[in-house]
Amino acid sequence: MTRFWLVRHGPTHAKTMVGWTDLPADLSDTAALQRLSTHLPAGAPVISSDLSRAIATADALGPRPRLPHDPALREIHFGKWETRSFAEIEAESPDLIRAFWDQPGEVRPPGGESWNEVTARTWSALDRLRGTAPDIIVVAHFGPILAALQRAEDLNAEQAFAHRIDNLSVTCLTYGPPPRVFAINHRP
Repeated sequence: MTRFWLVRHGPTHAKTMVGWTDLPADLSDTAALQRLSTHLPAGAPVISSDLSRAIATADALGPRPRLPHDPALREIHFGKWETRSFAEIEAESPDLIRAFWDQPGEVRPPGGESWNEVTARTWSALDRLRGTAPDIIVVAHFGPILAALQRAEDLNAEQAFAHRIDNLSVTCLTYGPPPRVFAINHRP
């Protein structure tokens, strides 16, 4: 059984829809990073998405065994909504953006991906990692962390979206058997 320590990357401070856009993380809070590093299991391998904000956050956790970056752990792809504000998109496509957030599943932004696609690729990535180590640190994004939590708690998408996942927080879980959630949005 593998315990996944899901860490959300450092903040970007963007006030827009940021998915696959490769913005850097603000890692200036070295005290928070040190607490986070101390909280995580020593010697556990680290994997991150291939976006720079996740890679840099993983690097900031200190010397640990590293697994190759995995694009399957990327944030949701917002397509034409990337780097645009919610207000801008709502003015242009109010019904579509409301359906995307209020009825997550098959609804997708133009040129982007649906929630169901994010969950499928996230679950596939974590399934590939299961059993490879007792503990694995996964530095990822809001969407993949919620997708992992949705599966571990057998939630529907709306229930998963009700959870808050802050930057530099830890969500810790296993897929079992039986699945178990140890922490959600923990800020060490």
